[in-house]
Amino acid sequence: MIAKELITSHVVPLKAANSGAFALSLMEEARLSHLPIVEGHDFMGLISDKEILAMNEPDHEIGSYKITLNRGSVTGDQHIYEVLRVYSSLKLSMLPVVTDKNQYIGAILLPTLVYSLAELIGLSNPGGIIIIEINDKDYNLTDIVQIVESNDTKILSCFVTSNPDTTKLEVTIKVNRMDIGPLLQTFFRLDYFVKASWSKEDSYSEGLQDRFDALMNYLNI
Repeated sequence: MIAKELITSHVVPLKAANSGAFALSLMEEARLSHLPIVEGHDFMGLISDKEILAMNEPDHEIGSYKITLNRGSVTGDQHIYEVLRVYSSLKLSMLPVVTDKNQYIGAILLPTLVYSLAELIGLSNPGGIIIIEINDKDYNLTDIVQIVESNDTKILSCFVTSNPDTTKLEVTIKVNRMDIGPLLQTFFRLDYFVKASWSKEDSYSEGLQDRFDALMNYLNI
């Protein structure tokens, strides 16, 4: 899944000749705190509602504001993981998508990004979740895959989380089986440390879906 597949049509770009008041009205209507400025097809940068309000000149053209425009954007062929990294690091309410020649294509909104990520990691598919804690020098994904598949199970998604304060890694895997008891026993027998596990029958999965739904309701407020 790449950036251009996540573009929404709900973001109207600004022009430098638009007034600050017009920009604020578009932001309020779209429930955004940032909008892109586009001249012709060229992406000029992002402006925020805070910057407009700080200028205290709502009737002036935004092109006359003496501010440094945020140039944050992604290209259309960047992977969703990179999109998520940029979105998170810049703390934006929307993320522009441009060509390799800096021409504006469209924008990505957070709800679309979250829904697409949930689809990517198989949230809607039934199955169990297992978290394994392991020393970084002992981590071998091939071994973990072989263990899972030896139990007639498939991995739907896998994430590795590192902690800068330790040499431990957390490997989170979601599998396509609800009954993960035999798989857990295999990990135990092979001396893997299973930090946590949940299956579809557990309240965790329902809680995870509830939290995801609550997040999406919050984003749509």
